[in-house]
Amino acid sequence: MTMQHVKRFGHRSTAPQEPRMSKITDIDLAFARAVTVGAVVRSLAGEGWSLQEPLGISYVVNHDDLFDWQSTSPDQAAEVLSLLDSPANVHHDVGVCIYHSTAETGGQLLLHAGRSRCSFIPTIDRRSLSRAPALTDMAWYLNTLVPPLLALELTSYGAKDLTD
Repeated sequence: MTMQHVKRFGHRSTAPQEPRMSKITDIDLAFARAVTVGAVVRSLAGEGWSLQEPLGISYVVNHDDLFDWQSTSPDQAAEVLSLLDSPANVHHDVGVCIYHSTAETGGQLLLHAGRSRCSFIPTIDRRSLSRAPALTDMAWYLNTLVPPLLALELTSYGAKDLTD
């Protein structure tokens, strides 16, 4: 598998006098039992989500709390899912970027150790509310993420969109 290191969290330089605001936006999902990355991705595919995003396929196995994201070509999807779902990685957080090409948005899907919880973070062209662009259109994300995951025994979700 040919992989490239991808810097996903670069910050734009700002002048020292400009205030910096940070945004925390995520949807936390809980399942009745452990799920695999492959099962989640297959379920979301019916709503238009895909592993193929503008950078190809981006993924992470978080062995060291550094979240060192990798990128590879779309033809490596099966190998990436196999790596992430490997029994050797069940005790590590793993993630993939998912993308909705029709809506031109996506983000990071992180499955936490044990695989009964995951989080979605809209990091790729985040959809905002038309009358309040600083706020995330959480309803759109929830409507495209939650229904297909019910088949995987999704039991609850929580959403937050905070700016400090």
